[in-house]
Amino acid sequence: MKRKRNQKFAAVLAACCGLTLTFGGCEKVESTEVPKQEALPKIVVGSDDYPPFNYADPNGKPTGIDVELAKEAFARMGYEAEFVQINWEDKKNLVENGDIDCIWGSFSMDGREEEYNWAGPYMLSYQVVAVNRDSDIETLGDLEGKIVAVQSTTKPEEIFTNHTDSRIPELREVFSLQNRELIYAFLSKGYADAVAAHETAILQYMKDYGLEYRILEESLLTVGLGVAFSREDERGLEKELTRTFREMEKDGTTARILGEYLENPERYLEVDVNED
Repeated sequence: MKRKRNQKFAAVLAACCGLTLTFGGCEKVESTEVPKQEALPKIVVGSDDYPPFNYADPNGKPTGIDVELAKEAFARMGYEAEFVQINWEDKKNLVENGDIDCIWGSFSMDGREEEYNWAGPYMLSYQVVAVNRDSDIETLGDLEGKIVAVQSTTKPEEIFTNHTDSRIPELREVFSLQNRELIYAFLSKGYADAVAAHETAILQYMKDYGLEYRILEESLLTVGLGVAFSREDERGLEKELTRTFREMEKDGTTARILGEYLENPERYLEVDVNED
């Protein structure tokens, strides 16, 4: 009899536990999931490899002056910047066809004002000529009869091939090369007597590869760098981006970013931004 009483007690206990579990299952359980943040709309930025403005870090991710500025500026505008590598010679067709939203890659505004809807300038750049340390070239006038290597579709190419600067004498030849690294190889190997490019890019290349070129004191051109949108783009992003550049200059963000890559960032910040 004692055994039967124990069995009955166990059955009652099990039933009570089941009842408790049943009622417990009816209680409302609040969700602890954090709602997912909506992804920002993307702006596709076309650029090429051009340190210190745009290059891949050790993990293969885009970094550099232009990349950091773009991320910050577009984030303030409510967008996410996505950088894609492009053939620099195809940049205008790509932005006009809508394959990219804008061109951002140490791009000189001067002389191209009517070709694009521009944002900027966001910084200055100095187009200069560099030679080997032991070269007898001291001034632009000494380039007479010499060979100069430039990257194609750049301001130096325009200056040397179109003879737009009276200070430039008659050259023996101008090598226009698609790959910017080739111009330095041509100089180091003696195929060219001089190269012309952005001062910041030349200094970065010297730093990266332990080279000692000599930059002529007489610069070719001082230009404003900007971001180019298609003339058919009616979103007004270039105006909003220009206003954002002004905000970033005032709060010190642009100087901070430039200071991570350049020794004297203030030298490149004397820009006159048109907000109209």
